[in-house]
Amino acid sequence: MSLEITQREREGIVILDLDGRLTVGQEAGALREAVLKLSAEARRNVVLNLEKVEYIDSTGLGGLVICFTTLKRDGGALKLLNLNRRNVELLVLTKLQTVFEVFNDEQDSVNSFFPGREIKRFDILSFVQQTRQEE
Repeated sequence: MSLEITQREREGIVILDLDGRLTVGQEAGALREAVLKLSAEARRNVVLNLEKVEYIDSTGLGGLVICFTTLKRDGGALKLLNLNRRNVELLVLTKLQTVFEVFNDEQDSVNSFFPGREIKRFDILSFVQQTRQEE
């Protein structure tokens, strides 16, 4: 299954809606190319909406890290939005929850780019604890 990337903007922040799997091959490459293009256009504050991404493999995870470091190096930021349970667990397992800012609400993710705006971050620790209680 290919990865579809739809670009939109909210308050000057680029939101990339991803639909499909973020895996080795064209999928991870397409995301890296999209972020490189945005960075070259000086559009370096990006939110990745992962609501419709059901699976991320190690190459896809590496692609996320490359996109994060590319934007950060160029003075921007990459934030993650709407991860499913499996993808949250993947971030925790790889300890990347300490690198990425994760949000459940699109407005909070956009607000995080503006100092002084109130935001509510996704609480990964509470999520993990709740998940363990449900098992």
